Amino acid sequence: MRNRISPIGDKNLIGVRVRAIRLEKGILQKELLARLQVQGVDIGASSLSKLEGQLRPVSDVELAALAKVLGVSSDELLGLSER
Repeated sequence: MRNRISPIGDKNLIGVRVRAIRLEKGILQKELLARLQVQGVDIGASSLSKLEGQLRPVSDVELAALAKVLGVSSDELLGLSER
């Protein structure tokens, strides 16, 4: 796994949690992208990297799909509840 080159941004609240949960579950970015596509959310690898780095905003559709494919609630991704 490569280290992040860019510093963490401030464009979303969920990016760090998405990355942590993805790594905790042993899901590669490529696998997460495929799971999102099945849910009708088609984003590229660069967009996912920027999302995880909090460098791009997350739409409500993306939030719902990420929660579903990661098996957590939207509130957990937003930091409003703990797992």
